[in-house]
Amino acid sequence: MNDLKEKVVFITGAGGGIGKAIASAFAREGAKVVVGDIKQEFVAGTVKMLEEQGADVLGVIIDVTNYDSVKAALNEVVETFGTLDIAVNNAGVVGIGSIEEITPEEWDRVLGVNAKGIFVCTKAELEILKPKQSGAIINTASIAGKMGMAHLSHYVASKFAVIGFTNSIAKEVALDAITVNAICPGIVGTGMWRGEGGVADRWKLEGETEEQSWERNKKAIIPQGVDQTPEDIAEAVVFIARSPRITGQAIAVDGGITM
Repeated sequence: MNDLKEKVVFITGAGGGIGKAIASAFAREGAKVVVGDIKQEFVAGTVKMLEEQGADVLGVIIDVTNYDSVKAALNEVVETFGTLDIAVNNAGVVGIGSIEEITPEEWDRVLGVNAKGIFVCTKAELEILKPKQSGAIINTASIAGKMGMAHLSHYVASKFAVIGFTNSIAKEVALDAITVNAICPGIVGTGMWRGEGGVADRWKLEGETEEQSWERNKKAIIPQGVDQTPEDIAEAVVFIARSPRITGQAIAVDGGITM
């Protein structure tokens, strides 16, 4: 699958951040891109961007925790483009809290999207990929799937689950010419890491601002000393998608954090 031109790529959580960067990267390769997200406004923004790039694009509304929703979206993909070649299961949510703060409902919310969502999407995608005996699935995990982090126990648990699930399914479909891998983003300066209530805010020392905490922790945690960008992650996803001999791996793009 070295040439991605005209390949049909289905991306969940494509409405912003890493997902949007992944969609743009595949569009630049000449792929047909399916933008999936839970809200119309999220989908519309990425679709508009890709259309301006000249891409062949389809937008679908999808709830990754609901099999019928995922199946309906994939049916639309096949009806529109005729097939599916690559799936990037990127949709995810974050949560920050100590064990005292995390409620059972919050645990279910994070595990539901991040772990169950990967299962539901992969199950539905393989119903298309296995009969054609080809394809690639890339699941978004995290460096939090390789190491524990304070105040992120439910998020960490969900990402460990993604890596274990990815390893297992890769073995199940290894003889079907389907690769299954996980991408593990490091510290991207958006989302859970920045802003009020984010990890950098949580990890402030006495007298520190959020910005000072961010800079201190970034330099302390990342050997390269710089945070990763959505484009860094997207570049790695495209590389994995075109690599038929890479499967069952959890590849970190993290500036050396988990080396």
